Amino acid sequence: MPDAAGELVAGEPSIAESVPFVPPDGTLDFAGRPRRLVARTTERYEEVQQRLAEGKTLAAIRRELRLDHSTVRRFARVRSLDELLVKVTNRATLLDDFKPYLHQRWTEGCHSIPQLHRELREQGFTGDIQCVRRYFRPFKKPHSTLLKDPPGPPPTPRSAPKPRRVVRWIMTNPEHLAEPDTAELKEIRTVCPELDAAARHVRDFANMMRDHRSDLLPTWMDRILADDLPALHSLVSDLRRDNDAVTAAFSTSWSSGQVEGHVTRVKLLKRMGFGRANLDLLRRRVLHSP
Repeated sequence: MPDAAGELVAGEPSIAESVPFVPPDGTLDFAGRPRRLVARTTERYEEVQQRLAEGKTLAAIRRELRLDHSTVRRFARVRSLDELLVKVTNRATLLDDFKPYLHQRWTEGCHSIPQLHRELREQGFTGDIQCVRRYFRPFKKPHSTLLKDPPGPPPTPRSAPKPRRVVRWIMTNPEHLAEPDTAELKEIRTVCPELDAAARHVRDFANMMRDHRSDLLPTWMDRILADDLPALHSLVSDLRRDNDAVTAAFSTSWSSGQVEGHVTRVKLLKRMGFGRANLDLLRRRVLHSP
């Protein structure tokens, strides 16, 4: 009976040998999950191709996905996803010249990473042991502590909003912003203290203009100079050079809006004459038009 049990144990393949060695194709990371760059490229390719099939133009796709026009055009012109992934999955590494030897030694039963690294060093390999360990990590034994608690799936990457869009959110009255825009602006201000300070100063300036509070202007300019915001520092310098005019603009209800409106009306009347109306006719139209 002991001999039979020993034969059964000896006949079982080792845990390491039970894991077949398949050279990585470059689409997975060291933990066996899809690489972020590969996953992002695949997702964008499918989104662009789906919208092309719906008959949408490249400009519409660019606006909808918030991508650069050249990126959308590149994703639209390729014949297959493999053309996009070839540069991602075939990047040169220090192990490229030594991979045949590593495959041979792993197949022969040498699964000791330090031993493999020493053998590579003798052959002229200049990388560290972590390079070899990352390459073989997908083929570690199932009882390895690295695989007991596999990390969860990576968060879905989001495309960052364009700077113009963020500026428009800051310049818009918070009461008029849509809920998604408000949430995204709040998230951006949380991770960027400089942008949060700039947005706060812009809102304070808008409130002063609306309420005609010219008395708060000096304090507002002092607060800006106390922050590390060089762009707003130049604005404060310009305001102080023409302080009387700025104070008058804040404290009075008059503005150049009516004058600008009349100028626009005169330009419209002039264009309606197609450049053929003389000054007398233009004068009468300006005086008698509502």
